[in-house]
Amino acid sequence: MKFGVGHAYWGNTGACDIEKYKRVAKKLADFGFDMFEVTADHIYHMSEKELAELDAVAREYGLTLSTNSGPAKEYDLSSPDEAVRKNGLEYFTQIVRNMAAIHSPVLAGAIYSFWPSDFAYTDKEAAWEHSIPLLRELGNRAEAYGIDCALEVLNRNETYILTDCAEAIEYCNQIGKKNVNILLDTYHMNIEEDDMCGAIRNAGDMLGHVHVGENNRKLPGMNNSLDWAGIGQALRDIHYDKGVVMEPFLFRGGDVGYSCRVWRDLSNGATQEQLDEYLKTSLKFLKEKFEA
Repeated sequence: MKFGVGHAYWGNTGACDIEKYKRVAKKLADFGFDMFEVTADHIYHMSEKELAELDAVAREYGLTLSTNSGPAKEYDLSSPDEAVRKNGLEYFTQIVRNMAAIHSPVLAGAIYSFWPSDFAYTDKEAAWEHSIPLLRELGNRAEAYGIDCALEVLNRNETYILTDCAEAIEYCNQIGKKNVNILLDTYHMNIEEDDMCGAIRNAGDMLGHVHVGENNRKLPGMNNSLDWAGIGQALRDIHYDKGVVMEPFLFRGGDVGYSCRVWRDLSNGATQEQLDEYLKTSLKFLKEKFEA
């Protein structure tokens, strides 16, 4: 398994630039991480020069770059508006082209719709009908670059389209592309799944990416609210060898705090140095549980 974390861990904003990516990449390599999760919309807007710089940074520090998307409503592949769906397909097509330039193997997130949902439109059957053909076509385009599209299963407060693993399996089977697979996140699973470990085993080789966090989105091990040993065993049972990316959200305010509904400080007033220590401790904890 490749252990990673996203660049926004140290604050409450998704805003980033090449210089920040460079600083975070060095830190993650020093701590022993294998993977660095970057933001799809940043990749979409990067110049060829910036993409080459980011690729060089990843190579320098021996990190695999995963790409995470929480797309805006204008790119909604499930929209009832055909023009919006077409815009979304072109948007993601450019993202996978740019991902190829940074050797990023997986586009992860709720790319079947937009995030977080405003629930203005909740016709699930229509959303499936609209989005499945576009994801099949995106899968074809991503396949040309050797890229997987891992569709994130979210909880009921963030989407109505895919809220448990069983739905995601059915949805991906209808798409019919091996490289369009499933992202399971322990935070969302803790809300929606009857049996988190059973869901992982049911996903089997359709599991393309994993996000990990405690029941309240703290770092794994910070409150030990989940059966981490059981989750690790389930991943080993299916011979999972892809990304395991921590997705902690500890700070209120900013675009990340608002979107993730963080309304109080979950860091215990941590300094940047203490946040570093939290991260190192969590990585050690996770490896002990998952690599046993």
